[in-house]
Formats: sequence, structure tokens, C-alpha cells
Amino acid sequence: MKEKNILPLVLSMSLPMVISMAVNSLYNIIDSYFVAKVSENAMTALALVYPVQNLINAIAIGFGIGINAGIAFYLGAGDQKRANVAATLGCFLSILHGALLAFTCILAMPLFLKSFSSNEKITALALLYSNRAFLFSPVIALGLSFEKLFQAMGKMKVSMFSMICGCAANIVLDPLMIFGIGIFPALGIAGAAYATGIGQCITLIVYLLFYVLLHPPVQISRKYMCRDGAVIKKLYSVGISAALNLALPSLLISSLNRVLADFSEKYVLVLGVYYKLQTFIYLTANGIIQGIRPLMGYNFGAGEHERVKKIYHTALTLNLGIMLLGTLVSWALPGHLIGLFTDHTETISIGITALHIISLGFMVSAVSVTCSGALEGLGKGGPSLIISLLRYVILILPAAFFLSRLLGADGVWWAFCVTEFAAACFSLLIYRRENRKQIGKKPDGSSRTNESL
Repeated sequence: MKEKNILPLVLSMSLPMVISMAVNSLYNIIDSYFVAKVSENAMTALALVYPVQNLINAIAIGFGIGINAGIAFYLGAGDQKRANVAATLGCFLSILHGALLAFTCILAMPLFLKSFSSNEKITALALLYSNRAFLFSPVIALGLSFEKLFQAMGKMKVSMFSMICGCAANIVLDPLMIFGIGIFPALGIAGAAYATGIGQCITLIVYLLFYVLLHPPVQISRKYMCRDGAVIKKLYSVGISAALNLALPSLLISSLNRVLADFSEKYVLVLGVYYKLQTFIYLTANGIIQGIRPLMGYNFGAGEHERVKKIYHTALTLNLGIMLLGTLVSWALPGHLIGLFTDHTETISIGITALHIISLGFMVSAVSVTCSGALEGLGKGGPSLIISLLRYVILILPAAFFLSRLLGADGVWWAFCVTEFAAACFSLLIYRRENRKQIGKKPDGSSRTNESL
């Protein structure tokens, strides 16, 4: 991790995650595609459940990032015992988090849905899906812990293969369980929930098999279940900030749904479709971020500050390329993309406009995404959270409110674009400040204040 050339190293760590993220995004799109075939009400129900589903994933992934950062740091610092403690405590706490999330979210869903829709058919479909999907939360949380554990050790192909197995199973099971093909009963939207849960179980099983067969250097054992305050603090200091970073889109979507519902439920549907489509772009960029996090943490722990800086610049360049591709696709094929989820002419027209406007901010968003991910890799959860708060709360919510009053529902789409440009500027300032305080120090502790980022 601290000897190989930067670009090949970043690509070797990131490409397996880019592939797995792309497959995961494809599964999300296919899942929604089959649900849309049930009815537009079913697709709207899925859009309403999505923020809470995203919240569960955000908390699980966020804490997993804390595990990842802790293990990578301790390995880089040569502290094998604490790396094992971080892995063991991380997996135990992840299961606990998953169980609490399942219980809380299932209880809260009826009240949550009433805030966004008075359509009883849509609400019933949403509850039918969520009550089943949320039961798998402990499985999701533990699976993500193993994903981050293998990533922290540089075993990115294990994560890629495990995720692909689960996603492939989900893609195959979706039509079988939704429409009742062969031996499977027709379960409708509930079938989509079961297919997703089974896919997640398969992913976890594959991770466990790899753990048993590979005998990885980081071990999970009862003897490492100790109350190490420093380890727990590191897990949560990064994990809470990362979880909030990932959970903020749920708050954003719920808030924007309230604004768009005043115009039409079709706009709510389009927002849900957009977030399904944009995952293909942003999760691919997130694959790059997942690849560099352990590299940043390991090299930072080893005092290789110059390599940390080069890793950051390489990731930024790669993410700019991904976002450029996303922009081109959004302008070249918007009607085809929205048409995957609805055949209503008015809804497709709204969706085309949304994609055209929002995609104008894709490329510049690469700055914020890379800065936020790099800071998490360095264990700087607080500054990373500030960047996410700017993107998902502080800038975009007021912009969406005021622009929707001036431009109608299209003002919400313009708020995305305006926010990304402003957030990118703030992100660079925040990263430069943290870089001067942390990465800018030489291994001997002296300053590099005259060197540029």
C-alpha cells in the first residue's frame, strides 16, 4: 500500500469496487423496473419508502466506514491487536445497530407515510414492501461490516465477488417472485422485498465463506471483545459522521417530496426515479472513494503524507471522468432512462427536464464527493460531515424552497445544480485547511506550510 505506483494502486483497489457498485446500481434499476411493471402506484410507493431504506443503509455503511478506517489505520501503524479489536467490536455493534433499525423503522413507517401521501393504495403498497424489506436490516449491517473489513485489508476482489453474487441472485429472483413464474407464487411488490433480502443473505454467506477459507490477517474472535475506549471512539468518530453523510440524502429526499407534492405526485415519482438512476453514477464514483479510503488511512498511519496527496488527486481525476460520462448519458438518453419506469407521457417529459437540469452539476460535484471521501479516509469525520451538510441541507433546502416559488417545480431541479457549484468551492477550502493541519506535516512533525495542495 505504500510502495506501488499511485495510479495502478488506486485502480487495483477501486476497479473491483466500481464494478460491484455498478452491478449494485444495475440491480436497483432492474428492481425498480420490475416494480414499475406492477403499477405506477407501486413505483410511487417504492419512491416513498426509499428515504427510510436509504437511512438504514446509510447507518450500516457509515459504521462500516468507521470499521474500515480503524482497521486500516491500525494496520498502517503496525498495531495488529487493535486492528483485530476494531474488527470484532465492529461486527458485534453492526448486528446490534441492524436489529434496532429494523424494530424502529417498521414501527415508524405508518406515521412516516401519512406525511407524504393520502392515497391509501400507495400507502398500503409501501407498507407491504417496507415491513418485509426492513426485517433484513441485521443481515445488511453485518454484510457491510465484512465488506469494509476485507476492503481495509486490500482484498477488494472479495467484496466485488460477494456483492455480485447477491445482486445476481436478486436480479434473477425479482421477476420470479414479483410475477409468480414457475414454482414461485405471484407476490407483487412484496416479492421485490423478499428478493432483495435473499440477495443480501447470499452476499453475507459468501463473505463468511471467504473469511473461513482465506484466514485473513485481521481476525474476529471472542478474545478481542474488550472495552477498548480508543478503538470504540475511532469507530464511532468516523462511523457517525459517515452515517450522517450517507443519511442526509434521505432527509433531502423527504424534504423535497414535501415541496414537490404541492405540484403533483408525478414530480415525487420523478424524484424517486432520478435517485435510482443517479446511483449508477454516484455509486460508481463511490467505488473510487471506497478504494482510496484504506489507502489514505494506511499511508496516513504510516506517515506517508506525500502519497496521501497523490492518491487524492488521482481519485479526483477519475471521478471527474465518471461524472462527465454521467452528464453525457443524461443529455443523450433522458427519455429512454425515464421510460424504463413509466409510460406516461407527462411523467417522462417532467423527467427529461429534471435530468437535463440536474446533470449540469454532475462534474463539479466530483470535487465535493472526493474531498468528503478523502477526509473520511484520514479519520476526519467532522469536516467530511460539514461538506455533506452543505450539499444536502444548508444550501439545497433553502435553494429548493425559494427557486420553486420563482420557477415552479423546475426550481427544485435547478437547486441541485446551484448547490453543487457552491458546495464544491466550500469543499476545496475545507480540504485545504485540513490538509495543512494533517497531511502537510512531515513525518518528523515539521511544517510544510509553503507547499501547495
